[in-house]
Amino acid sequence: MPAIALKPDTLQRLAAAGLDPARLPRHIAVIMDGNGRWAQQRGLARIEGHRLGVQSVRSTIEECCRLGIEQLTLYCLSTENWKRPQQELDFLMDLLHMYLIAEREEIMEQNIRFTTIGRREGLPDQVLREIDENIRLSSKNSGMTLALAINYSGRAELADAVKGIAEEVRAGKLAPANIDETTLADALYTAGMPDPDLLIRTAGEMRVSNFLLWQISYAELWVTEKCWPDFDPAALHEALRDYARRERRFGGLNLA
Repeated sequence: MPAIALKPDTLQRLAAAGLDPARLPRHIAVIMDGNGRWAQQRGLARIEGHRLGVQSVRSTIEECCRLGIEQLTLYCLSTENWKRPQQELDFLMDLLHMYLIAEREEIMEQNIRFTTIGRREGLPDQVLREIDENIRLSSKNSGMTLALAINYSGRAELADAVKGIAEEVRAGKLAPANIDETTLADALYTAGMPDPDLLIRTAGEMRVSNFLLWQISYAELWVTEKCWPDFDPAALHEALRDYARRERRFGGLNLA
């Protein structure tokens, strides 16, 4: 069952969508792909796809809150994305800055606990300032956790975790023989978060793109041909219904 207590209106919404509350994922992670492709297919500048993609972000967050999902993690900007044209990057940073401010009231009204994962280095000061303010204001909220992966790389996360563990060993605080999976998990950006149960990717690409490489070891993957600007609550419900039909064995056998 989801960790967040479900209200009667939530149960009604789940029933209307054909969803079983006992078979919901605790944590959904999303690779929001296809903004630029969506725009180019319509003869628009790539930035228009990013602009419209914010609406899909908003509707997905709102629907996950309504359905009682415990955590939603959105892949907003990878470290590889810095290779894009500077004009597009400047627009993305401005869009992120405006989003962090514009959605602050909604975050508080929806009782969302806001956080981010990824490296802070390279992000504009104005973006970091609004990130920190949203984290501070929402730190005592008890509803869904919203994690934005910004300037994120799964490989970089693992490298940073190993560096942190090596420092502990060098300081004599940790014996190499005592390093295990829990040690590494606790050193990741996502320490304390549940691993994703469901990974959604839009725009039809069949790859994980350096996203949560450690954490998605047993996540169910669901890919849609829809580009991110076209992703809506109906598509989310479809992914959740498909997830509910799957048998999750985690490497074991269901002998029942």
